[in-house]
Amino acid sequence: MASSDKPEIVERGVKEDDNEDKGGFIEKVKDFIHDIGEKIEETIGFGKPTADVTDIHIPCINLEKADFVVDVLIKNPNPIPIPLIDINYLIESDGRKLVSGLIPDAGTIHAHGEETVKIPVSLIYDDIKSTYDDIKPGSIIPYKIKVDLIVDVPVFGRLTLPLEKCGEIPIPYKPDIDVEKIHFERFSWEETVAILHLKLENKNDFDLGLIDLEYEIWLSDVSIGAADLQKSTKIDKNGISCIEIPITFRPKDFGSALWDMIRGKGTGYTMKGLIHVDTPFGAMKLPISREGGTTRLKKNKEDGGDDDDEVC
Repeated sequence: MASSDKPEIVERGVKEDDNEDKGGFIEKVKDFIHDIGEKIEETIGFGKPTADVTDIHIPCINLEKADFVVDVLIKNPNPIPIPLIDINYLIESDGRKLVSGLIPDAGTIHAHGEETVKIPVSLIYDDIKSTYDDIKPGSIIPYKIKVDLIVDVPVFGRLTLPLEKCGEIPIPYKPDIDVEKIHFERFSWEETVAILHLKLENKNDFDLGLIDLEYEIWLSDVSIGAADLQKSTKIDKNGISCIEIPITFRPKDFGSALWDMIRGKGTGYTMKGLIHVDTPFGAMKLPISREGGTTRLKKNKEDGGDDDDEVC
C-alpha cells in the first residue's frame, strides 16, 4: 500500500463548550433538587428545630461535689417526631475542661411540639483540685457549659444545634468552729444549765446564711450535750460570727475531767456536727468539727464573784 493510502489520524480534544454545557447541566440538576426540597418543605411544613438553655439548677452541692441539671427547651416545627440522637456536653472554666460527656439516644421531640430535656452533670471537686492546683477551696470560679444537640430531620438530614451558658460555681470550704467559753447559768452536781459561746469562721468567698445547727460536744470522753438547733444568723464571706447555744448536763458524770477544770489544769473537748446554710448557689450542709480543744474553769470577776463562773 502506498504511503498516500495510509488513513489520516486526527487528534480531537474536548471542546470547552462541551465542558461548559456539562457543568451547566449539573448545576441545573442541583438547583432542581434544591427547588424540589424547598417545595416539599413549603408544602409539608418542614423546618429546622430550635433549642435554648432555659435554666441551670444545682440541686445538690457539698464539700465533695456539685450536681448540675441543665434545662434545654427544644421546639420541633415539623409534622412528624424527630429523634434526638446524641447530646454532647462540656463544662469548662477559663478554657480548661472540668468535665465532659455524651448522652446517646436522648429521646424524641413530638411533632409540632416542644420538650424540655434535662441534662444531669456532676462536678467532683477532688478531680478538679488535683488537676488544677490554682483552684482553691473556698473560691468561686467561672464556668461555661457547652451543649451540642444532634437531631435528625427529614429534608435537612442530621443537624447539630450548639448551645452555651455561663455562670459561677463555688468550691466550698468547711467553716472553722471554736468554743470561746461556757457560761454557767445554773450549776449543781445533778443538773447544770450553761450557754456555749461558739465562734464560726467562714473561709469562703461567699456569705453563709445559717439556718440550722446539729451538734454534739464532749468534755474529755463524756458527751455533755447534743441537739438540733434552729438558729438564724449571717456569716459574712471570710468573716467570723458568734452564736450562743444552751446546753444541760450532769457534772457528776464527768469524773476526773471536772476536777481538772476546777483545779485550773484544763481538760480536752471535742465538738462535731453539721450546719445547714443558705448561699447564693443554693442550700448546703457543711460539716463542723473541733478536736483537741482545752477548757479550764475561771472567774469572770477579778474579786472572785461566785455567780459568773465560766469555762474558757
